[in-house]
Amino acid sequence: SNVTNKTDPRSLNSRVFIGNLNTLVVKKSDVEAIFSKYGKIVGCSVHKGFAFVQYVNERNARAAVAGEDGRMIAGQGL
Repeated sequence: SNVTNKTDPRSLNSRVFIGNLNTLVVKKSDVEAIFSKYGKIVGCSVHKGFAFVQYVNERNARAAVAGEDGRMIAGQGL
């Protein structure tokens, strides 16, 4: 899904912002492949230079942040 619901307050804590993303190289499928190991992704949206991943719950989102913060992808640290 392309939806990362901005308005549902319950979904805010299960959403991950991915900054400093080289979107010229990294595609939505790449983001989903990298972040799916932390839990079921219910939404993913990629924009110029950043992305959002929406998980089923907050626990998955926290694990993703802990696991991927500072990771190098396409020559840029997240």
